[in-house]
Amino acid sequence: MNTAVDDELWSAIGDPIRRTMIDLLLADGPGTATSLSRQLPVTRQAVSKHLAVLDRVGLIHAEPAGRERHYQVDEAQLARAVAQLSAVGSTWDARLRRIKRIAETIERHRTNNKGG
Repeated sequence: MNTAVDDELWSAIGDPIRRTMIDLLLADGPGTATSLSRQLPVTRQAVSKHLAVLDRVGLIHAEPAGRERHYQVDEAQLARAVAQLSAVGSTWDARLRRIKRIAETIERHRTNNKGG
């Protein structure tokens, strides 16, 4: 699985309204722009624009149903996003452990120099 960071994907996920939309679609199953707009503090038009962004990065896909489009989360793409987040988290955990070791070494050096 490719875990290179996808900036477009994370830009799409970075918006709190879009994250809420993903949560709603995961919890409630497929939804329309109208049904989502009833649960969000934005207009139906704004919901449609947010859905277009999520669709463009592949986090959701739409199925036409009459005059409506039913959106649902693309679980494979969501799993890819989770893998990227996990990889980034692991990288930062390693960096923070190195910073901690450096800080501890500096503190030991200071303590040793004060005693001498």
